[in-house]
Amino acid sequence: MIKKLENPTQEEINCILDIWLNSNIEAHSFIPKDYWLNNYDDVKSALPKAELLVSYDLETITGFLGLIDGYIAGIFVKSKYRSLGIGSKLLDTAREHNNKLVLNVYSKNLKAIEFYSNNGFKKVKESIDLETNEPEYQFIWTKK
Repeated sequence: MIKKLENPTQEEINCILDIWLNSNIEAHSFIPKDYWLNNYDDVKSALPKAELLVSYDLETITGFLGLIDGYIAGIFVKSKYRSLGIGSKLLDTAREHNNKLVLNVYSKNLKAIEFYSNNGFKKVKESIDLETNEPEYQFIWTKK
């Protein structure tokens, strides 16, 4: 089940942060773990400002999509729930309510590039992430 999280509790925020941290460390082995740990508090303060679409298995949060003004800050799914279509369902829900979505993906994150490409996103720009010095791509999806 996917739902928009309106007023997240501290427990929900903590669960989302745990998924965010672990998913980033697992998906980005080319970036030092300390980078994610050092950004934890910034993400924690940004979460209440974001639109949060959350996936549940009964009462357990299994994944989420963070959206800020049409920019997908990320789609993150707990490792044991990956490859079950949760990311696609989160993305479909975001597309229902937006005419255009934008995101950035590290060029070394091949699974994410494949996922977004298979879901109708087009690569429009290449750049270097100034914080990590890693090459990244900008992807855009527009409603037809």
